[in-house]
Amino acid sequence: MPMAAGAASGILVGSAMVATRFVIDQTHPASLALWRYLIGFCCLLPPVLLSPRVRMERRDLLPIGLLGITQFGILIALLNYALQFIPSARAALIFATLPLLTMILASSLGREHLTLAKTLGVFATIIGVGFALGEKAVQWGGGAHQWVGELAVLASALCGAVCSVFYRPYLQKYPTLPVSALAMLASVGFLAVLAAGEGFFTSLPRFTPGGWFCVLFIGVNSGIGYYLWLWALNHTTPTKVTVFLALSPLTAAGLGVLFLAEMVSAMFFLGLGFVTLGLWLTQKRN
Repeated sequence: MPMAAGAASGILVGSAMVATRFVIDQTHPASLALWRYLIGFCCLLPPVLLSPRVRMERRDLLPIGLLGITQFGILIALLNYALQFIPSARAALIFATLPLLTMILASSLGREHLTLAKTLGVFATIIGVGFALGEKAVQWGGGAHQWVGELAVLASALCGAVCSVFYRPYLQKYPTLPVSALAMLASVGFLAVLAAGEGFFTSLPRFTPGGWFCVLFIGVNSGIGYYLWLWALNHTTPTKVTVFLALSPLTAAGLGVLFLAEMVSAMFFLGLGFVTLGLWLTQKRN
């Protein structure tokens, strides 16, 4: 079950990427992120209210909120900043190091054991993502400050790794649902500040009907996907969960073919093979 939840989360992230490309030109990045996680929080709220009440210790509220802000606010802000300097394909390839960073951090803190199979599996997924993205991920674009963008993406991936490792104690202490809702609510507050600078609260949104459908789709995806991701983190090691994020760019590429008339090369299928091998290696019992 944790494997299925991790895989579903990775696929949902990839499908949200495609929907984002449909609607991003109708709004601003922080404003779209605010809509995304506000809708996601609204999806989580009814089941939270219908579930038995959970009393969280006051000392745990701040760290859970900070984890949510880091994952949904700072991580996204760093990615958006990076895309000003480097192509999105290269950003996706660098971000694919998130499981590697998670594995290093978790093992260094004694949260999980470092094994040969797991290490080879993580590297195989990174190679697979590189093949799937093709030459766009490694070609030199000529920007003078590309290193700034590359460092920003790496910092973004590190944010994801930190969250993946440090959520676990709270998920073992409290049910997944209220932790998910609290973290996402904190991110909404943070993103509201960023979106205010884009004029979010001074004018009505100008989405087309198709744009509204995409926004709702992205928001519902985020609520469901985030719950599944945290649930998986509570039932297995962080590396075994984050490695499924390799499915995100593959899902985005596949849906791009179906809905955006994009093309994929034979390298995509080679990449799919490496990712599949990597997932199998990381999920092996060691």
